[in-house]
Amino acid sequence: MMTENYPVLALRGVTAFPKLSLSFDVERGISLFALDCAMEGNHDIFLVTQREISVAEPEEADLYSIGTVCHIVEILKTSDTTVRVRVEGRQRARLHRLWQTTPFLQANVELLEEPAIRHTDRIEALLRQTYSIFGAYHDLVPNLSDDLVATVLDSRDPGELADYIAQNLTLRHQNRQRVLEELHPGKRLEIINEILVHELDVLTLELEMEQKVRERVGHVQRDMVLREQMKVLKHELGEDGDEELEEYAEKIQQMQLSEEVEKKLLKEVDRLAKQPFGSAEATVIRNYLDVCLEMPWNETTMEQADVEKAAAILDQDHFGLEKVKERILEFIAVRQLNPEAKGKILCLVGPPGVGKTSIAVSVAKAMNRKLARLSLGGVRDEADIRGHRKTYIGAMPGRIIDALIRAGSMNPLLVLDEIDKLGSDMRGDPAAALLEVLDSEQNSTYRDHYLEVPVDLSRVMFITTANTLNTIPRPLLDRMEVIELGSYTDEEKLQIAKRHLLPKQLKEHGLRKGQLRISDGAIRSIISGYTRESGVRVLERQLGKVCRKAAMRLISGEVKRITLTEKTLEKVLGPVRYEPSLHMKQDEIGIVNGLAWTQVGGEILEVEVNVMEGSGKVELTGNLGTVMQESAKAALSCLRSRAAALHIESDFYKTKDIHIHFPEGAVPKDGPSAGIAITTAVLSALTGRKVRGDVAMTGEVTLRGRVLAIGGLKEKTMAALRYGMTTVIIPKANEKDLEDIDQTVRHALHFVTAETVDDVFAEAFSAAKDPAAAVDHLAALAADMQETPTTLCL
Repeated sequence: MMTENYPVLALRGVTAFPKLSLSFDVERGISLFALDCAMEGNHDIFLVTQREISVAEPEEADLYSIGTVCHIVEILKTSDTTVRVRVEGRQRARLHRLWQTTPFLQANVELLEEPAIRHTDRIEALLRQTYSIFGAYHDLVPNLSDDLVATVLDSRDPGELADYIAQNLTLRHQNRQRVLEELHPGKRLEIINEILVHELDVLTLELEMEQKVRERVGHVQRDMVLREQMKVLKHELGEDGDEELEEYAEKIQQMQLSEEVEKKLLKEVDRLAKQPFGSAEATVIRNYLDVCLEMPWNETTMEQADVEKAAAILDQDHFGLEKVKERILEFIAVRQLNPEAKGKILCLVGPPGVGKTSIAVSVAKAMNRKLARLSLGGVRDEADIRGHRKTYIGAMPGRIIDALIRAGSMNPLLVLDEIDKLGSDMRGDPAAALLEVLDSEQNSTYRDHYLEVPVDLSRVMFITTANTLNTIPRPLLDRMEVIELGSYTDEEKLQIAKRHLLPKQLKEHGLRKGQLRISDGAIRSIISGYTRESGVRVLERQLGKVCRKAAMRLISGEVKRITLTEKTLEKVLGPVRYEPSLHMKQDEIGIVNGLAWTQVGGEILEVEVNVMEGSGKVELTGNLGTVMQESAKAALSCLRSRAAALHIESDFYKTKDIHIHFPEGAVPKDGPSAGIAITTAVLSALTGRKVRGDVAMTGEVTLRGRVLAIGGLKEKTMAALRYGMTTVIIPKANEKDLEDIDQTVRHALHFVTAETVDDVFAEAFSAAKDPAAAVDHLAALAADMQETPTTLCL
């Protein structure tokens, strides 16, 4: 067995045969390199067909074993990446080993010789059978060229005839490969006859199916013509009234619509009458009329404008949320005095789980309005809001119109949930489409793209919900009245759990009130140790877990009643998930309890400062944001400017290395409100004075030592109480905000207002309460530090 080395070109869906020309396009890199290699030699190349057309980089297993050695006749460049190749088949060959795959395919190939045969009666019979089958094929496929037919009928060599028919007819490449792989000419002709018979059967079925379709279309057209003739006859006789059209027209007139809307709908009814039976346009018009007639054009609910009843319903459904309730009751009071007042657009902003959506449901119940909710989270298509033009296939009205249809009223309460999570892309900006909807001066003539008629939304009350205002476009935000819902206090969570969550979970789990009792202390422990959230969703799940554990014990017969206390809580819910924040409980040097706001409430934020002998380096660690780093620099500059008054070494910024650290380094921290805490901690570390462990503080510091206002005071003061603080230092500018904090917190803590850092220092340091004594103490410490280098450890 002799093998030769040839460059290989893998064909996709094409098969090359000996003694026949073949033209094909080449664009793959490995194929182009194979052509280059062949052109550098004797212009011979081995063409073999891929088993799967989709394979881009074929291996040996992806190629058939039999192919054809061809001679390259011509190569034409058709584009920058494609060439057209014309080859002449030489001889069948077998692929033995594909020994190279990059940069082009090369293989060891064995040339195959075709066995010689005599022209016997059997061969003659096969040839005649081929001519007969091919003639029948030509009758079913009349577009075959005359040259092709003539060549087939003139051919007397069975092998060449089989190859010629396989290459020139439209066959699957698997069938062509069967012909190529058969070396015996007689058997090859038998295979081609078998393939042609199969093709004849398929073509016959196709013609039968086509005939049936034509007959069916003919019947439809005949019916259409007859129906049109019937319409003409009825028109001539004056009996052209169509029941469907009459029904549409009657419904439109009974609805007492505005002149513009009624005119538009009757015009569509006239268009429907002119449509031929079964036309696609008639279906579009019917869908449009059905949607328009489903609209509650003149239907409204009798609004209940009673402030006392509304207040009772809101208080029954929700604990706390006083600002929200107050604003809702104000709106109801206005409606009570002026029933024709326009609908309002409120935006409830707050962290997850604080009751934004549920308060909207309660408002609908309190005002006797029907409710429809639209979830806008992830909406990216402007057509979702304004609808699609009815000319499009599958067109439908926008979500606003759909909500009115679902509500069945023109004065419902529409809840637009998660309005801060609207997206935008190439299909438009949904937030821009809401500008007209949420503008009480414009939405009286709102036009949906599908309806194309004005719809009055001025009587609709809109309540939107969001977790943040940062992602809401400014023009849209300007159209809404924003009501902020803060985090629930621990006391509020306790009352919500006792009044709403626990009774709900007991009912869902089939427990009676007497079967499971949970003490207030246990609920407080669940709130502090097993949840860390602004709302109460996780708290409700934890109470549900307690109910499931109790149900298991009751069903097993272990006990008849279960009482859960702080001591037994860990057996039911497992180890405490959230430990209290790291904070100082005793007087320390260089450590201060700051206060921070998070989305799940307030936290103690401890500040640690270490002062060491060095060259004036300042290290800031603890995953701090840019604003917080700048606040630390401002605190150091403030102390430098007051070094003489505070009896600090004037060159401490040159001779001391200062390291400021905020524990829990994995948690990102930012904001300016830790300014006075940083200033106090650095001064304590420089002077060696201890800071009171029962004092927490919050406030921004300036270079001049002024203390500026901060936000989140309600949550911060709750954290101070929760972690055992007795005194809280706040900016003087925040004194007015004390009215808004929880009264329990107000009475339990001693609040000190500070205008400058001097007020902070006077309250924060534990020793030397007298100012003169404090100055002497600072001076003595400064002298000691000059004599003996000291490192303050935390």
